[in-house]
Amino acid sequence: MPKAKSKPKSKKNTQAKAGTNIYKGIAIFVVVFLVIIGIILKMSLFKSYPVSGAKQKLSITNGETYTGFIDDLAKEDKVNFPIILKLYRKIFIHDTMKAGVYEVSKGMSVRQVLEMVSNIENAQMSRLLVIEGTTVKQLIQSLNKDPLIEKSVIQLPRAEMLKVLGIPYQHPEGLFAPDTYFFDKGATDKQILTDLYQRQMKILDDAWEKRAPNLPYKTKYEALIMASIIEKETSVDSELRQVSGVFCRRLKLGMRLQTDPTVIYGMGDKYTGKISKQDLRTPTAYNTYTINGLPPTPIALPSKKAIEATMHPDDSENIYFVATGNGGHKFSSNLNDHNRAVQQYIEVMRSKVKE
Repeated sequence: MPKAKSKPKSKKNTQAKAGTNIYKGIAIFVVVFLVIIGIILKMSLFKSYPVSGAKQKLSITNGETYTGFIDDLAKEDKVNFPIILKLYRKIFIHDTMKAGVYEVSKGMSVRQVLEMVSNIENAQMSRLLVIEGTTVKQLIQSLNKDPLIEKSVIQLPRAEMLKVLGIPYQHPEGLFAPDTYFFDKGATDKQILTDLYQRQMKILDDAWEKRAPNLPYKTKYEALIMASIIEKETSVDSELRQVSGVFCRRLKLGMRLQTDPTVIYGMGDKYTGKISKQDLRTPTAYNTYTINGLPPTPIALPSKKAIEATMHPDDSENIYFVATGNGGHKFSSNLNDHNRAVQQYIEVMRSKVKE
């Protein structure tokens, strides 16, 4: 018998099958896509934040941004897919990072940490950075801006503030030790300033006790004044004792210190970034171009290194120094060499302007 002919597949059935295959393909694509997204999220947002031990302190400084924070974590290989973290922050976290010290527990995700540092209520401690060479005014401003510190004395007149703190000086400048400090949430400005004062006095007392012989300072407070000037004159640690030596010898010889930072301090808010010849000639209690000896108080918060350099000046014969224009200073023992150094500095600065 002849075989029966099979019926040809209808066009409708073929189209339906093709449509089903397309839907299956789309479904597979969607599933794979979602799986990939899930893996990326797990490796980025939901990855455990790296913690050494059960708990770890995380310090966020003033002005620190999420972008910089995430980039630093990525550089240290502590997070994956930083772009995902930045996108999450942009979409879901509508606030800035808040300065403070936070406690990160083992098992917390990166997402949880990002959320945590946007709320100051989550901070456990306050981080206070007191930079060497800054002034008491700047220290007070830092304390005033910190929401974790309770204010009780910094808004008082300075004389009254010192009285409340039990500090036996008439001016607060120079009396607080610069460093990085951590205080419990809720610490008062009185506690903090008392701590910083006691630290500075301990540094000063120890250095005064071990000071070199024949220094031109009658009291340790005079040495503190000098330390603040040295602190402002150079940021190069290796030059501290050299600068100390120059000023020490000037005092012994009866020469005026003629140091610009004292002029700037005496100008107060009038200083706008530059000193004119008229400024150098205008007398103030701090203008060491017009007064003999030391100014009446420190002009900044000196570091331990500056205080120790004050007590141990170098033993050269230098009585002059000027900036080189390339970092550091040129020291001289006579006026002719000093004038040549000044001219070299001028030429360096002129060449930089031409560039």
